[in-house]
Amino acid sequence: MKSSKITFTNAQGKLLSGRLDLPLEQEPHNFAIFAHCFTCTKDFSAVRNVSKALASEGFGVLRFDFTGLGDSDGDFADTNFSSNVADLVQAAHYLKKEYKAPSLLVGHSLGGAAAIFAASEIPSIQALATIGAPSNPVHVKKQFGSQAQAIENNGVGKVVLAGRDFTFKKQFFDDLEEQSCEAAASRLEGKALLILHSPQDATVSIKNAEEIYHAAMHPKSFVTLDGSEHLLIDKKNAAYVGKVISGWAARYINVPEQEIIKTTHNVVASLDAEDGFTTLMKMGTHYSKADEPLRVGGNDFGPTPYELLAGSLSACTAMTIQMYAKRKEWLIENVEVHTSYTRDYAQDCADCENSEANKIDTFTREIKFTGNLDEKQLKRLLQIADKCPVHKTLHNETQVITKLI
Repeated sequence: MKSSKITFTNAQGKLLSGRLDLPLEQEPHNFAIFAHCFTCTKDFSAVRNVSKALASEGFGVLRFDFTGLGDSDGDFADTNFSSNVADLVQAAHYLKKEYKAPSLLVGHSLGGAAAIFAASEIPSIQALATIGAPSNPVHVKKQFGSQAQAIENNGVGKVVLAGRDFTFKKQFFDDLEEQSCEAAASRLEGKALLILHSPQDATVSIKNAEEIYHAAMHPKSFVTLDGSEHLLIDKKNAAYVGKVISGWAARYINVPEQEIIKTTHNVVASLDAEDGFTTLMKMGTHYSKADEPLRVGGNDFGPTPYELLAGSLSACTAMTIQMYAKRKEWLIENVEVHTSYTRDYAQDCADCENSEANKIDTFTREIKFTGNLDEKQLKRLLQIADKCPVHKTLHNETQVITKLI
């Protein structure tokens, strides 16, 4: 996963801080927005881990701090549930302008409730997933205990949540009283809903998932997070959630299928005009990508052609050495073959530097062994390295026969 810092402004012009998590070695097939839990931030472990799992499945994921939280500007005391919904809408505007309109919205706890409201205001959203979301946002008032009444009476008050001080105003509770996730869920026409909830959730009971599910129209789905706690602290549980959301969402959003290349040859390279240097490779029954570095106009989504060639030499060398060692009953716990490619002057040429023609293709290969080997064995293994089939091919006279299909 690649992650970069981004900023965008909310409806009041405040600067909100976020991170954009992108998949490795490919452009995102879709973009998603993640709404974090109540008083959490974009860097909370569950947010990071679910986003990472989604990115590994090809999504670009925007996770950001709501106004007044984390690295975002603004006074938290002046925010409420409605402002969180508005922040999500602005995040969608940012993605549409700078990248691509989001098709997936994910929300955790109160962020899940906010996502249900925001989904109907973001036309591009086709799928929505909630994790441990309350059916009524006013549910969070329970976390305040007796302090809630003091805030109602005084109009403002400080509350300690998760070891941190937060200032709340009465308007925060007034706004919560006016919201109903059940009503919002019933308005999600044409948008698929996935509800994930743990039956062991001691913070937001699973009854909330039942209420949201019954209120929502189809298509709707429910997945139980059996054994998980509300905050998804366990990395494995969070990763599971991300994988489930990705698999489920693929039914409702456009995820391009990998191109199937049919050929009678062992290797095929396919490159579309708009893809720059990013080339789809089919090698045997396996697919991968080749590319060029950013400095020469590539996307760096895969190794360069010469890195692939050097990789072939490294892999063949390692296989040949281990095969020989097993036949001799020598234990090599591990063999590493480090190879690089350059064009250097021939070692035995006279007056090398006066002619570019004297440069030859050069592979520098270094081998590291892990195992109890003596000097005689090491010397023999170096000789065997030079006998690997790819090594021989590079030294032999070769021909390339080209014709049209």
